[in-house]
Amino acid sequence: MRILLLSAYDAPSHKRWREGLVTHCSDYHWDVLALPARYFSWRIRGNPLSWWNEQRAVLSQDFDVIIATSMVDLATLIALFPNLSHVPRLLYFHENQFAYPVSSAQHKSVEPAMVSIYAALASTRLCFNSEYNRQTFLQGVTGLLSNMPDHAPTHLADTLKCKSEVLAVPLEDVCFHLREKNHERAYGHIVWNHRWEYDKSPERLLALIKKLPEDLPLTFHIVGQSFRQKPAEFIEIRQLLVERHWLGCWGYMDDVSAYRALLQRAHMVLSTAIHDFQGLSVLEAVAAGAYPVVPDRLAYQELFPSAYRYASESSCAANMFDKRSNHKKKQSKAMSHISSTLSFDDEIISCVDLICRVMGMDESSSTQNISQENNTQGAPDVSELSWSNLGSRYIDIISGLACSTT
Repeated sequence: MRILLLSAYDAPSHKRWREGLVTHCSDYHWDVLALPARYFSWRIRGNPLSWWNEQRAVLSQDFDVIIATSMVDLATLIALFPNLSHVPRLLYFHENQFAYPVSSAQHKSVEPAMVSIYAALASTRLCFNSEYNRQTFLQGVTGLLSNMPDHAPTHLADTLKCKSEVLAVPLEDVCFHLREKNHERAYGHIVWNHRWEYDKSPERLLALIKKLPEDLPLTFHIVGQSFRQKPAEFIEIRQLLVERHWLGCWGYMDDVSAYRALLQRAHMVLSTAIHDFQGLSVLEAVAAGAYPVVPDRLAYQELFPSAYRYASESSCAANMFDKRSNHKKKQSKAMSHISSTLSFDDEIISCVDLICRVMGMDESSSTQNISQENNTQGAPDVSELSWSNLGSRYIDIISGLACSTT
C-alpha cells in the first residue's frame, strides 16, 4: 500500500506524530511531504502552491491513501492535482483554529478556520487527538457559519461529526520504560515543560511561584522550547526562582536522554496552559511517573481524574468532556456556579493548594509537618496512549480507508 503523508506546518509535535506513524506502520510505502513550521498565515494558505511548485512529480503519482494534517489546504491541493480526487483521505487534527487563543500581537482572521472546514469537507475521515479538540472544532464550525448572512449550511457540523473520531497522538514506548525503571523521585521537583509562549500562560506560572509558601523545599525545572521573542514574565520567573533557591534546569534541553532522565526523577509536572488539545509534554512526564498538576479545563479533563486538576477559569465549559465521571451532567451543572465566579487569583490559590497536598501538607501548615510518606496517590496510568496500544487502531483505520472509495 502506498500512502501520501502531508504535514503543512511541521511543528515538533506534528513531526513526532508523523515519524511515529511511519515507524509503527512500516509495512506501508510512505511518501512524506512536510513544510517548516514558520510564517503561519502564509503557510496555511500557501502550502498547495509550495507543493505545486516543488513536488509536482510526487503529487502526480498514484496513491492508495492520503493522510494530511488539518493545516493542509486539502481542497485546493486536490483541485491542483485531480488525480488525488479519488484517493481516500484522512484529515488529522492536532489542533483546531477555533479554540486556539489569539495573542494581542495577532490579527484575528477566519482564513485558517475556513481552510480547515474545506479540508474536512474534502476528506473521507476526520481524526482528532482529543474529544475536547473535536467538540470545540464542531462548535466553532457552527458558530462561524452562524455569521454567514445567507445560504449557510446550517447542519454542516453534524455532517462532519458523522465521519469523525478521536485518535490520540501516541507516546513512544520508551516513555513508559522510564517509569518501570524508576526507583526514587526527587521530592519537590516540579517540571514545567511547555513552549515559552503566551498560550502556556507564563503569567499564571509567575503568579503561582509568587503565591507558593517560600519555605517549601521546591525545585522548578523550566525546560520548554523557547524562541527569539519570549514573554517578559520569564525574566521575573527566573529572578524569583534564584532568590528562593528554587531554580533547577532552565531552558530547552537538546539532549533527549538528559530530558527523559529529568522526567524520570521529577515529582510533579505542572501545566498553567490556556491552550492544550492533548498535552503531550504533560503526558510524557506522567508516563515517566511524574504527578500531574493541571488546570480543570481543555483536554486535561478527559485525560486525568479530578484529583489531579486544580479549579480553574473556564472549567465549567470544559466539564462536558470529563470522561472520568459517572455523573457528567450533574457535575457540569454543579460546576457552573463555581466557574462562573472563579477568578484568576482563585485559580492560583487552587493550584497552590494542590501542590501543597502533593507535597503532603496544607498551605497553612509549616514545612515541619511535611512528610514524604503523607503523599497523595501516585501518577495515573496513561499506558493506553502508547504506540503499542494505539498502533493497531491506526493500522485498522488506514486499512479501512484503503478499502473505501471517495
